[in-house]
Amino acid sequence: MTFGPVSPPDAASAAAARARQDTLTKPTGALGRLEDLSVWVAACQGHCPPRQFERARVVVFAGDHGVARSGVSAYPPEVTAQMVTNIDGGGAAINALADVAGATVRVADIAVDAEPASEHIGAHKVRRASGNIAVEDALTDAETTAAIDAGRRIADEEVDAGADLLIAGDMGIGNTTAATVLVAALTDTEPVAAVGYGTGLDDAGWMRKTAAVRDALFRARTVKSDPIGLLRCCGGADLAAMAGFCAQAALRRTPLLLDGLAVTAAALIAERLAPGARQWWQAGHRSPEPAHALALAALDLDPILDLRMRLGEGTGATLALSVLRAAVAALSSMTTFAAAGVSNQISS
Repeated sequence: MTFGPVSPPDAASAAAARARQDTLTKPTGALGRLEDLSVWVAACQGHCPPRQFERARVVVFAGDHGVARSGVSAYPPEVTAQMVTNIDGGGAAINALADVAGATVRVADIAVDAEPASEHIGAHKVRRASGNIAVEDALTDAETTAAIDAGRRIADEEVDAGADLLIAGDMGIGNTTAATVLVAALTDTEPVAAVGYGTGLDDAGWMRKTAAVRDALFRARTVKSDPIGLLRCCGGADLAAMAGFCAQAALRRTPLLLDGLAVTAAALIAERLAPGARQWWQAGHRSPEPAHALALAALDLDPILDLRMRLGEGTGATLALSVLRAAVAALSSMTTFAAAGVSNQISS
């Protein structure tokens, strides 16, 4: 499974956006991070001033993990399938937040341990639940390739349908355990420094989760330099699909917002599959999970928000979309000093 070369966002549009920021009716740099984000959007679009997003699309990748049966989550594995139905029906947090941010939501069953809720949701299903990574591989070689390709095809479907911004989200009981293994392996971090409390573990649950991560890391010691091998050994079909999705979005020159730990762990793999892809991403938020901070640092991405959110589903990134829209609006709609007849000279 290979990806073509990733070309960077347009440098000339970025320079034009930065220059335009200095002509707007405000002190230079006064809008802080909003100015940087507006420059990034302009570069991704290859156009200054940037255009407001017309079809922002959230894709929630759903999958179960065999390790969840080891008590590494506060919720039972059955919740994954139930939440897929809830998301598809519009009743989840991601649906509510997407409505506010002006985005639409799609949920894709990649490896839920149940029959697909519908033909559309299960169109790219790879298997029912990934293996228990503490004692066995998550996937076969063929399944790993199929899952990466599923994410790639989903990205193509969305871009071909007109998506001008993508958000990757996740839904899967136990997925932070697998994601933590990927991050710890790629950043050479000890389990106790990488494992968090997920969606509400107690101390005993944290210890079980840490033991599972330790055992999976031991199993992965021979494939740490092989991103596809890592996905096969200690990832999962949903994580592999998200990696393919993030890489393909960059190849299709489409800006993408990353969500929490599971998505960012997949992005860490995607950057190795398609070097340079990270230039097309922004980190929507920072979750309290230690491994999420490690992954963001490894990708050199500064999160837009830090609201102590730990839900997943794409919720943190979708909230950040509203900030990104504000950045675009400021650069494209504000009046220049010359047009407004406002002096931009600093008096002595």
